[in-house]
Amino acid sequence: MKGSMNIDAALFAKLGSYPHIVLSWVDDDGYPTQTAATFRGDEACGVVVVDPTGLAVPTDRVVNATASHIRPQPGTGYDERRYVSLSGTVSRDGDAIVLTPTRAWGWDEADVPFFEYSERSNAQAQQYMLALSEEQGREVKPRLSAAWTFILATRLPFLTATFVPVLLGILVAAYHGSFNWWLALLTIVGGAAIHIGLNVANDVFDSLSGADDANVNPTQFSGGSRVIQYGLVSLSQMQAISIAAYAVGISVGLILLVVAWSPALLAIGIAGLLLSVFYTAPPLKLVHRGLGEITTALGFGPIMVLGAYVVQTGALAWEPFVASLPVAILIALILYVNEIPDAMSDAAVGKRTLVVRWSRSTVTTMFLMSALAAFAALVGGVVTGVLPAPTLLALLALPLVFEIYRGIRAYYTSPYKLMATMGKNVQLHAVFGLLLVVGYVVAIAADRLWDSAPGVLT
Repeated sequence: MKGSMNIDAALFAKLGSYPHIVLSWVDDDGYPTQTAATFRGDEACGVVVVDPTGLAVPTDRVVNATASHIRPQPGTGYDERRYVSLSGTVSRDGDAIVLTPTRAWGWDEADVPFFEYSERSNAQAQQYMLALSEEQGREVKPRLSAAWTFILATRLPFLTATFVPVLLGILVAAYHGSFNWWLALLTIVGGAAIHIGLNVANDVFDSLSGADDANVNPTQFSGGSRVIQYGLVSLSQMQAISIAAYAVGISVGLILLVVAWSPALLAIGIAGLLLSVFYTAPPLKLVHRGLGEITTALGFGPIMVLGAYVVQTGALAWEPFVASLPVAILIALILYVNEIPDAMSDAAVGKRTLVVRWSRSTVTTMFLMSALAAFAALVGGVVTGVLPAPTLLALLALPLVFEIYRGIRAYYTSPYKLMATMGKNVQLHAVFGLLLVVGYVVAIAADRLWDSAPGVLT
């Protein structure tokens, strides 16, 4: 649109694709009022000429004209959503009225996906709530129940990344005759607490660096929890949650050291804590340097599996290390794939992840090679006799690798279409890990039930 406003001509052009508009204003009694109207645009003059079909339109106040479209899709929601909205004053021209816009805005789902549009509108929404808070003299902010807020802030569903390696380490020890149930429970609680502290710390440091604020394409699996960006939890509250979670995890770790002391356990605990803290924290900021995958693999692979094993046995061994390798690779691949939608926002703030550093074809190929390497490590462990044969049950998760690979290739540049693939990638780690755990349960049961169990069960 041209004229005194210099409104984007493309926005004005979209207005012409609608059959009618709805005029709305606030009446003398303070109530919102609206009426439908046919119209024609005059781009050269920067006005919209309307022919109202109902109520008389006032010329002494701001009037809003909105043209919109939405198509319902039974059972799935809506698509083809778009609108154009103009705001200004009107004047009469015979029987018609002329709207001279002083403000214009709009959205077209074909140009900007709904979730991205919502994210781009977040700053405006925050400003509105701040203004409303000042006007009403009380804080106005979005709210969820305390339980849901905690689940979102801590990302509890992702604790499978802790449960799988800790259970694996405990079961490897049990397979060799060492099991203490309350030490096992403490190990799970301590590992989960450190993981929660890490999740929340990631949000804190990504907010401080601007990475999460710059991300307009967050998904269920990437872009952080968003509780800070949406005003659900303040930055200081998130810092307190992270510190509290780390305090619980460290306290549990100290108890385990007192009860099951060994230099190996102390070294593993310190290494795990340092990797967790400096994953995003300065000065190391390991994920910013392209070391996020290696850090994640070490922390949620050998460190957790060996740590749980040493708590039960008091010594290191090769078997838990070998068992941890495929789990380590697959957990690293969760981070790796989740970084794909974040690549642009990460690059904008200097967060040089592997996905930022590598080309699309390299990222895609490396996923497939790494995932297959995880399964090869399992087979190698069984063939060399380090792992019991029943752990080969985890090979049943192999078809998921190719589903994920195809999804990455097809939807690499479409964050919301890629989301289902990211979900399958989380499933790959969980399914593989649980099948590996089941394999050890079978091996333990066979060892206890038979004096000389068949080789396929040990």
